[in-house]
Amino acid sequence: MVRGEEPLLVQRPSSEHSSIAAEEEEALLTGERTTRNPKYGRAFWREVGLFAWATIATAGIIILAVVYQKQQQTARRHDDTPGPSGKRNLIFMVSDGMGPTSLSLTRSFRQHEHGLPWEDKLVLDGHLIGQSRTRSTSSLVTDSAAGATAFSCGMKSYNGAISVLPDHSPCGTVLEAAKKAGYMTGLVVTTRITDATPACFAAHVNRREEEDRIAEQMVGYHPLGRVVDLMLGAGRCHFLPNGTRGSCRADGKDVVTMAKENGFNYVDSRAGFDGLKLGSAVELPLLGLFADQDIPFEIDRRFEDETYPALDEMAKTATKALAEATRDSDKGFFLMIEGSRIDHAGHANDPAAQVHEVLAYDKAFSSVLEFLEKDSVPGVMVSTSDHETGGLSAAKQLHTTYPDYLWYPGALANASHSSEHLARQYFTHLRSLPQHGAHSPTSDDLRAYLTDLLATGLGVHDATSEEMQILLGHPEISFFTFADIISRRSQTGWSTHGHSAVDVNIYASDARAAKALAGNHENTEVGEFLARWLDVDVGAVTKELREKGVAFDTVGKGGEAESWMGRIAEEGERLDGWDHLDHAEGDFGKMMHRRCSVCGI
Repeated sequence: MVRGEEPLLVQRPSSEHSSIAAEEEEALLTGERTTRNPKYGRAFWREVGLFAWATIATAGIIILAVVYQKQQQTARRHDDTPGPSGKRNLIFMVSDGMGPTSLSLTRSFRQHEHGLPWEDKLVLDGHLIGQSRTRSTSSLVTDSAAGATAFSCGMKSYNGAISVLPDHSPCGTVLEAAKKAGYMTGLVVTTRITDATPACFAAHVNRREEEDRIAEQMVGYHPLGRVVDLMLGAGRCHFLPNGTRGSCRADGKDVVTMAKENGFNYVDSRAGFDGLKLGSAVELPLLGLFADQDIPFEIDRRFEDETYPALDEMAKTATKALAEATRDSDKGFFLMIEGSRIDHAGHANDPAAQVHEVLAYDKAFSSVLEFLEKDSVPGVMVSTSDHETGGLSAAKQLHTTYPDYLWYPGALANASHSSEHLARQYFTHLRSLPQHGAHSPTSDDLRAYLTDLLATGLGVHDATSEEMQILLGHPEISFFTFADIISRRSQTGWSTHGHSAVDVNIYASDARAAKALAGNHENTEVGEFLARWLDVDVGAVTKELREKGVAFDTVGKGGEAESWMGRIAEEGERLDGWDHLDHAEGDFGKMMHRRCSVCGI
């Protein structure tokens, strides 16, 4: 290009003269009069109009989007008619202590054990709809009492509260409201029926440790009378008078007799349970207690099937019995089913016990789905956890060097028993040995015994000298040592022997029926959904409890008034004991005493 020449398509700056020329040319072509106002011509006002229109349209779209989003959020949380009209059933399942990693752990274990493809899933996996946030009013890390109060009352409270609010007033529960509205009600657990989660649906105490008081309320010594029609689980020791074999009560009350006087039928053995014929031979109300404290971990219970029923069997019995009992009623039933001991496996940091507990829960979950599919009454099942326990991770850094990206679920398949069971065996063996004289046991004798116990119980044949020394020198913590041995070999990690603040999953039998719980929610929203779906008035029950509760207050030994809900914690006193311990307050030694009381510690 020759210097000084311009490209053919170059844009020259406009000028007043060029603008006037353009207007004159337009006038010649159109025959219209030329208006010479270069500052506010037609083009200018056209641009102003377009800009104003675009601004108004954009603002309108933003406003509509905000309104729509708000309506959607409100609809999800405050849908007043989420349930069907007329008769309905609601089954609420609680996987105590089960966090998202519990599913990863169990899924991989199951795939390994049965040679399944990597895409094989648990039944639970196909019904995931959301997550729940779990904090309590007293801590970012909840306990089961505060967690279950959120479910039962739809309100937050402090760790240790059994359906009691931070001001120590009772809050009505969805189960109590359901009973008042004409529904039949039930509780099924694998721990003590007086433990935190089941207690929160049918009792009110200021301290979760008051299980003796909870037992009395659950059989009907309660301001509202009897509110539960069916209870299956364990915890006989809180129902038997002090001095009776197997009792752990502090007084001489015979709560089993009190239950019978209130109309309950009572079974306390596997034979008695079998006589119920999976629900077809049940006469309500029914109290079934099948262990003094907790039903054994599933990994151990499977070898004692003639003594203890499984969670799945109890779930089937309860759904069948309640369905039969409400066949001719215009109301259905509300049933809470808890896989209680997932939490205990997490407290113990025992991955072998954990996977078997989750599989047992998954099986019961499947049976509930089958029941709902076949039952003619509209029903829904919602499942979630009160919290995660153990800070579980599907990997473990064994050394200070950069960690390997490895996890070995196959190591869990070699375990035949829980660390709890092995600790009990160990202490039974220690008690059988002479303690003095020429025939006293030697460390070599105990080493040989432990070598065999590790091989048969955990499938471990390479115990280190350090591990063996801990077992020999500190049998009182063998419960934890056995769990650590299997955790290290499977490279399963744990961050705590307590709970964590991780969000937990929400599952449902029907995602559309439970659409209000899709996404991430506070745990109280789960409780709100339960009450709305049943169309019951929890607030009215709260008012009735507060009015009638004063008549149940008593006079203590010192002449002072004592609330029917028991003692309030003193300043600085802990209320958040471990879920499966009485008065343990997180102390490992006391925890071992509770879990292995039968071991003689």
